[in-house]
Formats: sequence, structure tokens, C-alpha cells
Amino acid sequence: MTDIQLGHLTIGPSHPPFIIAELSGNHNQQLDLAIEMVEAAAKAGAHAIKLQTFTADSMTLDVDTDDFVIQEQDSLWCGEKLHGLYQKAATPYEWHGELFNRAKDLGMLAFSSPFDEAAVDFLDALDVPCFKIASFELTDLPLIAKAASKGKPLIMSTGMASLSEIEEAVTTARKAGCVDLILLKCTSTYPAQASNTNLLTIPHLAHAFTCQVGLSDHTAGIGVSVAAVALGATVIEKHFVLDRSAGGVDAAFSLEPKELSSLVLETQRAHQAMGQVCYGGTHSEEKSKQYRRSIYVCEDIKKGETLSRKNLRIVRPAFGLAPKHWDKVLGLTAKCDLSKGTALDWSFFE
Repeated sequence: MTDIQLGHLTIGPSHPPFIIAELSGNHNQQLDLAIEMVEAAAKAGAHAIKLQTFTADSMTLDVDTDDFVIQEQDSLWCGEKLHGLYQKAATPYEWHGELFNRAKDLGMLAFSSPFDEAAVDFLDALDVPCFKIASFELTDLPLIAKAASKGKPLIMSTGMASLSEIEEAVTTARKAGCVDLILLKCTSTYPAQASNTNLLTIPHLAHAFTCQVGLSDHTAGIGVSVAAVALGATVIEKHFVLDRSAGGVDAAFSLEPKELSSLVLETQRAHQAMGQVCYGGTHSEEKSKQYRRSIYVCEDIKKGETLSRKNLRIVRPAFGLAPKHWDKVLGLTAKCDLSKGTALDWSFFE
């Protein structure tokens, strides 16, 4: 699978997982808090920060009918009017440049999810290294075509999309000029449950569309993301917050700084641990082999005495004959004196 170059970083199966901290609307409309989040994400080791580029009016209509109010009782935002929710969650356009520049100063990449075609042009003018299509926008084929036309890598969350809908999105992106494509497995519930994540889809997606695949993870903790890396995920995206208890539109399923740091570390470990098919022990295990078991003299044996269970034992370490020879040596005759603690050798018997 082909590596993808994003700025100074390379994304691919032979590289550590690319970790994206999604700021979303957890900045609570406070620029100072947003900057602090960028700085905390960098300190935690994230490779990139991601924003969402929209206005309430570009997302929905300012209407009070039931269609425009969240009705699901188990939703974090039940009863919220869509327009009002997006007003709270939006990142002001005038912040983007400052937040992107701060991330770059700290060695991170910075990009965003555009939610309309004007947002694509706005982000392109800021020279973002890639575009991210959110899972709910995967069926917005004109938006995908617009983003793909810029000739930059495209990351697309698949969310609740059917295989045919993903195929439409991928075909649209590639026809519009996208060469470097990454699909993210995603469960579009907030929060998502581990039991509803279906990570086995990751290798299937990679095979079906011949592209890199990652995970946009809305579950609690980092376990699901670590498992995704073991299944081939090259990108992990997690929502980020400084303090869940302080609130934020996505705080309930966002990682705090220490958790983000653990995510970076443990996904790297998972990636390193995959290795290759290996039997017979690694080079680093060679010294450990001496602490296997072997056959030793456990009581002094005189020349001419018979070897038996009374004067031999299978113990650690492994400098004597291997345990598989146990039945062969029992009943043999010692041709020399053997003291307790002697590692048994074929030269000792008749």
C-alpha cells in the first residue's frame, strides 16, 4: 500500500500511526481555550489538530419545526435545535489561521473538515495539507468533488455509509482528481460503544478500495484505537478536550491530555508489536533459552551405577540433555562418577 506524504510526515503501514486531535467545538467559543488545546495536543504527542469549518447557516436552516430539533432520547443533544447547536459548535473562520499557525509552530500539521464548497476554498487558501470529509457528509458528492479537485490528499469518514455509498464517494473523489485517499472506519454515534464498532471492517475496507484505512473513534478510552492499529489502521482520529468535567459540545466522548498522550504511546507500541510471522524465538530471546529445563544429576552417582528417577531430575537451566531424552537415559550406566548438579551429557554413560 502506497505511503502518503502530509507535510513533513509520512503516513503508511510501515510508519507509526498518525494521530489526529479533533478540537471540534470543545473550545466553547473561547479563542484562548482553543489555543491552549492546540498546545496541549502538541505536548501529548499528537501529529495533527483538526478543526471543523462551517457556520450554522451553512449547516442547516434556522427553523423550529420538529425536523430541525434533535429528537433521539439517548442523544447527548436531545431537544437541541440544530441551528443553535451548530452555532455553539462552530469554530469562527477568523480563528483558523491563528490556530493553524500555532500548530505548525509546535511541529504539528493542521487541517479541517469543510462542510460546504465555500469552506473548501477558504481552507485551500490557508494551504491546508489535506481535507477531511465528515461521515455525515460522505453522501454529499458535490462537496467531495470540490475538495478532491484541489489535488490534495483526502481523508473520508465512512460512518453509517453502505458499501455502495462508500464506493460512490471514492469514485467521485478519484474522478475529481484525488490520488491519495484514506478512509476512516467510524461509528456515527456519540459516544459510540466498543460493541458497536466492528473493527474487522478495517482490513475489508482496505482490500475493497485499495487504500489506507484508519479509525475515527468516538468510544471512551483508547482500547478500541489500539485494537484498530493491530488490524491495520494507519490513522487514528480522536476528539480532544482539556477537561471533560468543564463541558464542551463533544466533551463526553473526548480524550483529555493525559489520555491523548497514552493513545500516542500505546498505538505506537501496537504498531511496533505487529512485526512479522516469527517462530523459534527472536534474537533478543537467545539468552533466555538457557533457562529452559534439561536433565541434571540430583544425587551423587558412582561409576557403574544405574541412572534413575532417584538420581536424575528435569530442572532449569538448559545446559544438560533436553527433557525429550528422559526415557532414553533412564536405566543407562554411568561410566564415571557424577556429582550432584552435573548437567547430563551423552559422554557420561556406557
